[in-house]
Amino acid sequence: MILNTKHFGQIQIQEDKILIFEEGIPGFPNNKKYVLICDEENEDSPFCWLQSVEDENIAFALLNPTKIYSNYSPKVDDDLIKSLGDFSANDLALYCIVVIPENYKKMTVNLKAPIVINTITKKGMQIIAENEEYEIRHNIFNDLTEYTSTKEGV
Repeated sequence: MILNTKHFGQIQIQEDKILIFEEGIPGFPNNKKYVLICDEENEDSPFCWLQSVEDENIAFALLNPTKIYSNYSPKVDDDLIKSLGDFSANDLALYCIVVIPENYKKMTVNLKAPIVINTITKKGMQIIAENEEYEIRHNIFNDLTEYTSTKEGV
């Protein structure tokens, strides 16, 4: 299937890769189908995109938080997770939405409300973590700089 996107132009996606967000994403309740776009050539990259299949103008920059924060462990309501379908722990993918302003050094990540995806059922949702220590707008620039330095062996 060919998908038109604002940031990537036309891309080929496999229909079995489409993720369903039954409730949408807060602020975007009418967009329920998304696809992950990741840099498959750079496994170390903590970033990818969540592109709407229904609206080419909607795409969220995502961060795999466990690549930057090895102890990231959001506590979420079990009933919400169960609504994604049957799974084992390895079947869940966890991402956080990143906001990249014009001054990229002020980039933030929402650690308080991760995106959780059941990779088996292809269902996802954004869930508010119960952890008080996680911020909605956590500045990530210094953490990314440190992560990049570690990966480059500096």
